Amino acid sequence: MLKDVLDDTLVIIMAGGQGERLYPLTRDRAKPAVPFGGIYRIIDFTLSNCLNSGCMRMYVLTQYKSFSLERHITLGWNSVFNLPELGRRLNILPPQMRTSTSWYLGTADAIYQNIYTLERERPARVLLLAGDHIYKMDYSEMIRRHVEREAALTVACVEVEKDRANQLGIAVVDKENKIIGFQEKPRENPATIPGDPNHCLASMGIYVFNTDELVRRISQDARRDTAHDFGKNIIPEMVEQDCAVYAHPFKDENKKETKYWRDVGTIDSYYEANMDLIEVNPLFNLYDRDWPIRTYREQFPPAKFVFSDTGPNARRGQAVDSVVAAGTIVSGGTVEKSVLSPQVRVNSYSYVGESILMEGVNIGRHAKVRRAIIDKGVRIPEGTTIGYDLDADRQRFTVTANGIVVVPKEMALE
Repeated sequence: MLKDVLDDTLVIIMAGGQGERLYPLTRDRAKPAVPFGGIYRIIDFTLSNCLNSGCMRMYVLTQYKSFSLERHITLGWNSVFNLPELGRRLNILPPQMRTSTSWYLGTADAIYQNIYTLERERPARVLLLAGDHIYKMDYSEMIRRHVEREAALTVACVEVEKDRANQLGIAVVDKENKIIGFQEKPRENPATIPGDPNHCLASMGIYVFNTDELVRRISQDARRDTAHDFGKNIIPEMVEQDCAVYAHPFKDENKKETKYWRDVGTIDSYYEANMDLIEVNPLFNLYDRDWPIRTYREQFPPAKFVFSDTGPNARRGQAVDSVVAAGTIVSGGTVEKSVLSPQVRVNSYSYVGESILMEGVNIGRHAKVRRAIIDKGVRIPEGTTIGYDLDADRQRFTVTANGIVVVPKEMALE
């Protein structure tokens, strides 16, 4: 039975990355804890996939700046997963330093440093996930196929455009979807899909390992001078040795014409993914009751929009083409094409356009904000302009190559 297979599968979510390319959003938090879509954290999408797939035994490996991530999981997810009498368990696992005195040196090393957990849990197989991607996937189908094929390793794969191949691990498969070649972030001449010279088959960083195989591989790797990485070391070696390594084609539970899988690893990609949510028909559907995305929500009052004056100096509290979270008050200001998190306040005669405002941001009167990300707790003084003079903005803030201005968390502005 599928339930028995899932019950004997341990999920390990790797959520300890620094997220350097998302700085300054990761200045005070781990990448999986970065807010997304107004009310979520990035890790919520992986955890929701686990819940919707029936995968209920899990460990979350944390590392850098983990406090807000651990707090979010404790408040929002413990009550869902920590029901031992029903076979549900979620454990947060910081670095234990059992096998080393160093931080995690790579994805394989992260699992090796927690090999004690595998020895105590003794699952038949392990589902390895990243906690910093946004997508919808039923892991149970991948686990079922892994068992049916008697695979040693199954790698979830998605079709990507050829020009993205240098950012990902690229798989070459035969007609049975057995992986017969693997290129980790090839700089040139990536292997394309047969009959489709414009696309490659890329690893999603989602793996199902037989536990015995996983323990043996990471133990061998730990004794070598390698990058201690699944994509760079473990998978290529298994493929070269003709092990039973299979690709599992990504089936998107988002159910749109284009498959949605995003690594929002840069400020610009993060911004674009948020801006997609405000479209009339966004690529990523947050409103699908068949595959709900869960998160922790504090008890805030409803969003409120006040003032509808007339006359030459009229003020109107309004938000159009926007996502607005609970607790927000738009008091005589205008919001267009933006994502507003809880407890934001937009004051009279101000303007916010094509921007992301995180929790507790206060936009002062007559202020103007355009194409910006304003992190948590920032107060924008009256009359301030952001996003209109990028040269001036660069003197105070981070400005990306695409002209997105980022104001760091709780930055004091004058």
